[in-house]
Amino acid sequence: MKVLHISHVYPVPNDRLLGLAMHRQICELSRIGCEVRVIAPVPWRPFPARYIPSNWARYISSNWATYSDVPVSDVLQGISAFYPRYITFPKALLFSTSGRRMYSGIKRLVRAIRTDFPFDLIHAHMGLPDGYAGMILARDYGSRLVITIQATDIDISANRGARCLHALKTALNGANCIISPSPRLSRGLLGRFGISPATIGYGVDPDEYCPDPYRNERLRKYKGRRVLLSVSRLTRSKGIELVLLAFKQLISQHQKLDYIVIGDGPEKERLHDLVQTLGIQQRVTFLGNLSHQEVMEYMGLCEVFCLPSWQETFGLVYVEAMLHGKPVVGCRGQGIDGLIVEGESGLLAEPRDVRSLINALEFLLDNNDVARRIGEEGRKLVLENYTWEASARKCMKVYEEVL
Repeated sequence: MKVLHISHVYPVPNDRLLGLAMHRQICELSRIGCEVRVIAPVPWRPFPARYIPSNWARYISSNWATYSDVPVSDVLQGISAFYPRYITFPKALLFSTSGRRMYSGIKRLVRAIRTDFPFDLIHAHMGLPDGYAGMILARDYGSRLVITIQATDIDISANRGARCLHALKTALNGANCIISPSPRLSRGLLGRFGISPATIGYGVDPDEYCPDPYRNERLRKYKGRRVLLSVSRLTRSKGIELVLLAFKQLISQHQKLDYIVIGDGPEKERLHDLVQTLGIQQRVTFLGNLSHQEVMEYMGLCEVFCLPSWQETFGLVYVEAMLHGKPVVGCRGQGIDGLIVEGESGLLAEPRDVRSLINALEFLLDNNDVARRIGEEGRKLVLENYTWEASARKCMKVYEEVL
């Protein structure tokens, strides 16, 4: 079976955390016998960087300055990926037509790929613009189409206006099957669009479990400390600011508590400034982007994993923390809600609510036995239901049914 994947949110050389969950799923599909190619469109910069006003560039993307550095193609862990350019506009201007613009930017490449890779099926990893572009390509080549929706589709694109909503509906109705990564998105898709999707979560590799992080010499300084961890791209919706405000209150009662943040993004400078303003710079560490192996070591190190993101499709990092038996704190009503059973496999804070977040973290820090039990239940849940092999085999079943 040959499958062409389309995702504009896919790892690029300068940001390997971007779209990591999709990449890992695709790697596992390849491992179990599915032939794959990936098209990962990136925005086209029509002028040299010095001619683009800084405010426009900021609207295009937080890493706009590196778009020209993205290669035409790359091989990432054995997966062939292509990075064609397509036209985008600042502030999501004319977003309802983004699918057609993506199609225009990739159609020649798809024609060339088709010569050596006669794909049976197209799998687009977002409704708009990827799914819309995939819909047109599927018509061009008489292929079947699968779309995995993301939180962005339901929470943002569907609410941009009537034209965007129509474009999204057109893409979804043009698919042979819709996949939702989380129960929350499945409910949203059924309630708003009347579509009942296949719910297939992302996963983890059990072999990446790190039982002894202190074997790494640079982590030994945290021995005897209590570590709160967040792993995320640093954007406003991830809620890192809320964790910092909660942490400021928590350290008065928890003298050995440290907070580690892994990831990079447009909010980096503002978050650093907030740490200085709160006077907690001695207890907070920003590590930037790390390798996946290093992230797993910090997962093994932490006592509690916290990410109160209010715009989350699934939240692979929560599952990775649960693999390590760590109690996790997520956000009610988001992708992790449904995987986390409140008080059993994790805790859920209210969106954008610092007091709710403080209460959840205080409970876990003050009740070690309960926190340990929650962590153990979370690990059991992940090993039984959320591995990459389980995710890929469910996808393969969808492909077979669609074909």
